Amino acid sequence: MNDPFEDIVSFSNLLEEDSEFIPLLSPEDEESMNAEDIPELVGILPLRNTVLFPGVVIPITIGRDKSIKLVKEAYNSTRVMGVLAQKDVAVEDPQPKDMNRIGTVARIIKMLQMPDGSTTVIIQGKRRFEVQEIVEVDPYFKATIKAFDEIKPIRKSKEFNALVDSLKDIALKIIKQSPNIPSESEFALRNIESPSFLINFISSNMDASVAEKQKMLEVADLRQRAVMVLEQLTRNLQMLELKNDIQSKVKVDIDKQQREYFLNQQMKQIQEELGVNSLDQEVDEMRKKAANKKWSAKISEHFQKELDKLGRMNPSAGEYSVQMNYLDTLLELPWGDFTKDNFDIKHAQKVLDRDHFGLKKVKERILEHLAVLKLKGDMKAPILCLVGPPGVGKTSLGKSIAEAVGRQYIRVSLGGLKDESEVRGHRKTYIGAMPGRIIQNIKKAKSSNPVFVLDELDKVGNDFHGDPSSALLEVLDPEQNETFYDNYLEVEYDLSKVMFIATANSLSTIQPALRDRLEIIEVSGYTVEEKLEIAKRHLLPKQIEEHGLKKADVKLSKQALEKVIEEYTRESGVRGLEKTIAKLVRNRAKFIALEEPKPAVISLEEVEEILGPPKVQRDRYSDNSFAGVVTGLAWTAVGGDILFIESSLSRGKGKLTLTGNLGEVMKESAVIALEYLKSHADKLGLKPEVFDNWNLHIHVPEGATPKDGPSAGITIFTALASLYTQRKVRDKLAMTGEITLRGKVLPVGGIKEKILAAKRAKIKEIILCDENRKDVEEIEEDYLKGLTFHYVSNMDEVIARALLKQKIDNPLTID
Repeated sequence: MNDPFEDIVSFSNLLEEDSEFIPLLSPEDEESMNAEDIPELVGILPLRNTVLFPGVVIPITIGRDKSIKLVKEAYNSTRVMGVLAQKDVAVEDPQPKDMNRIGTVARIIKMLQMPDGSTTVIIQGKRRFEVQEIVEVDPYFKATIKAFDEIKPIRKSKEFNALVDSLKDIALKIIKQSPNIPSESEFALRNIESPSFLINFISSNMDASVAEKQKMLEVADLRQRAVMVLEQLTRNLQMLELKNDIQSKVKVDIDKQQREYFLNQQMKQIQEELGVNSLDQEVDEMRKKAANKKWSAKISEHFQKELDKLGRMNPSAGEYSVQMNYLDTLLELPWGDFTKDNFDIKHAQKVLDRDHFGLKKVKERILEHLAVLKLKGDMKAPILCLVGPPGVGKTSLGKSIAEAVGRQYIRVSLGGLKDESEVRGHRKTYIGAMPGRIIQNIKKAKSSNPVFVLDELDKVGNDFHGDPSSALLEVLDPEQNETFYDNYLEVEYDLSKVMFIATANSLSTIQPALRDRLEIIEVSGYTVEEKLEIAKRHLLPKQIEEHGLKKADVKLSKQALEKVIEEYTRESGVRGLEKTIAKLVRNRAKFIALEEPKPAVISLEEVEEILGPPKVQRDRYSDNSFAGVVTGLAWTAVGGDILFIESSLSRGKGKLTLTGNLGEVMKESAVIALEYLKSHADKLGLKPEVFDNWNLHIHVPEGATPKDGPSAGITIFTALASLYTQRKVRDKLAMTGEITLRGKVLPVGGIKEKILAAKRAKIKEIILCDENRKDVEEIEEDYLKGLTFHYVSNMDEVIARALLKQKIDNPLTID
């Protein structure tokens, strides 16, 4: 076989990334190509020394005036033309009689002006055609054509499949035995799936005369053409084996170093002839770029050492490209490049208030940091961690901070990250090695002091590849990150000026050592009032703009928004609320598009008509008419919630049953509550034998939802005390707190979320541990309106506050 196989490698470098061609056609690509219609009238390009086959990409150099006119006109219009091989390659100015009747419709991929003044065109064959009539000769040939379709063999024909396999095997043998054909050709051949394209590809590149190739093109039957190609390939293989055998007998050994020297000199000469930058020029360019870098002397010395190593490498060696990529990465990093901070505190506050409603603590901390930077001029950036339920604006806050301080913004999602190399990078000795995500994004930002958001920090995993959390310890430690070591870089990089902002839904899954390095800022859920403001200021205008409407086209009243918030969303954030508002806006957009008049204001009735029946049964307080039912407060990943502790008695032998998908800690709380009640039964006027005569069942709805944690301890005890005494629980009362066997009440977390849940459920009074008083005092007064707090330190105080002297109607007689 001849050198045309090298075209796969050689001319591909001439193409840009946006080139519209498919080097290796899949069966689907071929089917799509064959489905395309061919024009009835096309310009004809005569080819002197080659034949174009469907699907195959070839470069051709054109010099005839007619050909140049045709190619330029086609390139600037449809890029489609017909290609016909000449019958006699010696004819300089071919006429219609000198061209074959069967040819290939070609698409021009690229037209290039070469340094020597000639024009090179890269074309891809599409479909075969038959010339019906040459209708024009000047300024170039034009002909009417019709499709020349291929006759394919029966699907799953074993004989045909064997024929195709034989073709591929022989072609691969020729590639291996021919020193002039690069190994990439073997890779290309192995990856061709389409039998038709495989036959065309081999036909185009095989060692055969133009006349023989033209015969193959004119055979409509694919099986018959495959046989012709196989015969020619077999002859080529036999000739090649004979030639190699002769050469091996007279081969002269050349010293390896001498051979490499000659090849390198030849390569330099070829590059100079082609006008391509030589290797020495590339090294010189890198040296010039390095001279302008603001890196330390140590890094400069390391770079020069690695650059010298590149100069000594053989360009054809695999390590050469690895070394080149490594040096490019070092040059592209923004060593010592910083964006200028905007220290206008009022501007920063304005930006933060514009983009986010509420979140006072977070905003205050950012403004404090900016104030210190303004006064001191240099300070290690804080590592902030925003913790809160989904949809409260943690991630988007990072973008606002970047805008407020005038820095670049980077966001990396750490959810599901399990490989330490994602953070630290791979050593460059590995195939496909690259820097870690931290360095990659610093390179993209082109600044060494961006705002860097590490999203979903609590969802970092670990496995046998290492622990990314441990790798993040260095990144998120202000004392260590000025010498951050990436395995790929092999030098230290200063991250101390980067403002890292981590986000998480829960602190419990963050590694303790990592948590210790973070400045935790809790971002709590929103109240109904806050959601109303966010919907009016941000969500509704955003959705109106995204749906191509005007402000006057859609309006939602305060009552309608309240209905959407309370009856169609159940969340601490506003993500679900935004989707629901988007549905309302889409409804109006539909009527505007249909030109059906509808009032801009969406009424309460329309809300239910568009969104359907209310989807959320808001947390409702249950009255106090039942003994043994008490309202508790719980924290969940999506905010606070209320839950009911239900208990009942039945005659038996004192068996305890717990249901409601409870976790181990919650089951232990129930056991502790019961044991404390037994040991202090006399305080409630209960006889000890009561606990042996009645079976106790404790249930926490909803059964399908897993529940755990110690905060229901006092609630369970109050429910049991109410059940055994048949006394009423105080109306509109809720509680949360852990219980001990001594009757002490211990503090719990998630107080703000629990208080919001209580407000949603119309609770009026809340019992908390005395040590939780500080948590309540930190909460803004707006959240606490309408609520009365009772702080207790032991269970006696809980019972005194929670249970009324009055018994329920029709109390159970317990003896």
